[in-house]
Amino acid sequence: MLSLLSKIFIKDYTNYNDACVRRKYGILGSITGIFLNVLLFAFKYFAGFASGSVAIMADAFNNLSDAGSSVITLVGFKFTGMSPDNEHPFGHGRIEYISGFIVSMAIILMGFELLQTSAGKILHPASVDTNSITMVILAVSVAVKLYMAFYNNSIGRKINSAAMKATAADSLSDSAATSVVFISVMVMKYTGVNIDGYTGALVAVFILAAGYNAAKDTISPLLGTKPSKEIVEAIDGIIMSHDGILGVHDLIVHDYGPGKMIVSLHAEVPGDRDIYELHNLIDHIENDLDERFDCECVIHMDPVDVNDARVQKIRAEAGEIARSIDERLSIHDLRIVPCQNYDNIIFDMVVPPEYHKKDDEIKEQVCKRLEEKYPGCKAVIKIDKSYV
Repeated sequence: MLSLLSKIFIKDYTNYNDACVRRKYGILGSITGIFLNVLLFAFKYFAGFASGSVAIMADAFNNLSDAGSSVITLVGFKFTGMSPDNEHPFGHGRIEYISGFIVSMAIILMGFELLQTSAGKILHPASVDTNSITMVILAVSVAVKLYMAFYNNSIGRKINSAAMKATAADSLSDSAATSVVFISVMVMKYTGVNIDGYTGALVAVFILAAGYNAAKDTISPLLGTKPSKEIVEAIDGIIMSHDGILGVHDLIVHDYGPGKMIVSLHAEVPGDRDIYELHNLIDHIENDLDERFDCECVIHMDPVDVNDARVQKIRAEAGEIARSIDERLSIHDLRIVPCQNYDNIIFDMVVPPEYHKKDDEIKEQVCKRLEEKYPGCKAVIKIDKSYV
């Protein structure tokens, strides 16, 4: 059904990298999710009210919370398409995370309330009507949720949307939760054993877990998370594919919401090449990254002395010393600056953010070993933190 709707409402619907097409897919998927979840809520609420089952009622409100999540996803895709203004030069994409956090808090509150109601049903069980209409509604609900998981995952893969992939995972967990409710009704129908309160508590736990995961997924990008391995490898691959680039370091990806990121990095270039030629090369790489990721990119050039054999040797040995301490340590920007009585070996060393040794301890260890190898030199090290 969604494939047909996308062909009708989305122009150039196979151009998944286009920002406008991506936004329309997100909006279409969100509207479909809102419609189906509200429909499921209405039918389940009726079935739960008619049968007196707290488990079915809990599952109904779970679908209502999913409809709210789809609203937030819809708002997020809408705001992503808004142009930046004077007060928000980086756009409005992060409002998706803020709104998502508000909804996640509402989901958690709903989960606690349903857990309390279920506890009451466990202490004071009430009869549950296991009529055929209830059974049919639950069975159809499982099928609909499986379909929603399928189409959300399909859209998520096509437009590379974490939000749609998360919605797909949520739909899959919802189908499992409804299956549990269906089983409890079957148990009551054929054995007479009432596990409705326990099943309602289990569904409430599903809701609480979904709310927690939603909160975590929205808070993390606001605090600042490192980019995915796929994005880092893609950026590195594009840059290193250009002749004249010797290396990449200090890569930082700033996330300003879906569809808006700023990339900054340092690119090592041969120090003996013409500065204007290298400047044109950097401009070309920035344009390539902008076309590929629809991002703002700033590249700093670091000249590398490729003709001085001594510099090359010391660079290799300093890197080996760092790696011998820990494979995660690396160096860059090494240069030798002559002084009156000695030479300064100056370079940056990249250290993981949560490294077990203090910065001064690592510097002292590397300096000592390097200065022992080169008595007429002093090592000057600047510690860098890795953001990828």
